[in-house]
Amino acid sequence: MFPVRQPWLCKALGCYDCCVRCIGAVPYPSLVATLLCYAGMALFCGCGHEALSQTEVLVETYFARNVQDYVAMASFIKYFQYVIYGLASFFFLYGILLLAEGFYTTSAVKQTFGEFRSTQCGRCLSLTFIIVTYILAFIWLAVFAFSAIPVFFLFNMEQTCHNINILAETTPSINQHGWICMDARQFGLLPWNAMPGKSCGMTLASICKTSEFYVTYDLYIAAFAGAGITLLALFLYLVATTYNYAVLRFLGRKGIR
Repeated sequence: MFPVRQPWLCKALGCYDCCVRCIGAVPYPSLVATLLCYAGMALFCGCGHEALSQTEVLVETYFARNVQDYVAMASFIKYFQYVIYGLASFFFLYGILLLAEGFYTTSAVKQTFGEFRSTQCGRCLSLTFIIVTYILAFIWLAVFAFSAIPVFFLFNMEQTCHNINILAETTPSINQHGWICMDARQFGLLPWNAMPGKSCGMTLASICKTSEFYVTYDLYIAAFAGAGITLLALFLYLVATTYNYAVLRFLGRKGIR
């Protein structure tokens, strides 16, 4: 975990002291950020992949009669699921790289035994990670906002069903609340010429009682939470890498290389 100038030093210090020094060289912010990143991506990719499949089933069953009406949405879901595979692989490798960079910069900053020094190449690599992480954080902020759209749609749908059930209990006529609808076309799920494109009244209330609706709703909430956790991990990476890079620059100006 740390460079040692004299090999006999670990024996002289003892196992306990060596373990303490090793633990002191661990980049805990980068380690926590990596764990959060992996947990967030697991939620976002796993739940998001399954939620997209469930969405296709719901739209195909209750909101569209013609295959041509939802073929564009089905193609988008298919390609976005492939994007999810790529995101999972990319963030897995990028998390390892950032954790390794955290170990490098932490060891360089500690200057425990004097042999391990930061180099110009190492500082340039740290700066590159900072820039890339900044870009990823801005991109993932957009992903986080985009993942809130299906949660918003399903939340409105659930609240609409709740209102229909209340009206059904208080009014004797079904037609009095048949005008309450949820239109999938307003959220871009279907084209405007799709038929029927919406669900109204007790038909909508019956959709909300199905297990597919609640499973899809819960999956989107989990994917939204996973996107938020990943965004938090990226911010932690930014804080840790920026601090380590600033300290490395300070050491460089002091002539410690």
